Amino acid sequence: MYGLINQGLHDLAVQVGGEDLWREIKLSAGLDLEAFVGMHTYPDDVTYRMIDAASAAMRITPAEVLHAFGKHWILYTARHGYGAIFDTMGRTLPAFLANLDMMHARLSLSMPEMRPPSFVCEQLGDHQIRLEYRSERAGLAPMVVGMLEGLGEMYDVTVTVVQSIDSADGADHDAFMIEYHPTTTADAATNADDRQLVVVSDG
Repeated sequence: MYGLINQGLHDLAVQVGGEDLWREIKLSAGLDLEAFVGMHTYPDDVTYRMIDAASAAMRITPAEVLHAFGKHWILYTARHGYGAIFDTMGRTLPAFLANLDMMHARLSLSMPEMRPPSFVCEQLGDHQIRLEYRSERAGLAPMVVGMLEGLGEMYDVTVTVVQSIDSADGADHDAFMIEYHPTTTADAATNADDRQLVVVSDG
């Protein structure tokens, strides 16, 4: 994975428990470095070791670490130079989700070693979306849930996510049912954007 991901985990650890927590995680994960380079790639095992170490240090499950990181990641990336890309993804949560594969395609131009996931979205009702998630990396579904909740905050909607298909059970993808409701009165433009959701996939 690109170092940006590991930088985000570092940032989360410092926010939760300061540099002392980060040093404990780094020691437990067997990391002998001062900092991660954002555009450098690291073995996936480094990230998974950090997640396991954070789980032990924070006394929560790895799934809970991933969930917390997913939510944190949305805000972290917006603060560290990707807010402009987010701004082009649409004015509503459904529009953003419909454009996820396009966003990853754009990022791949500057990150040629990226191995992005693929998403397929289907609008089921005025406030319900079915999201399919495919990735060559195992066990990251809780991170997706956290990211969806973070996006809800970003778009000022209350999001409820239920995982309906779990790749850990042998499926070739994960799937989530997403219900979202505005935390403020939605205007006509928002409702129009919601109806423009399209199915997207990387083919």
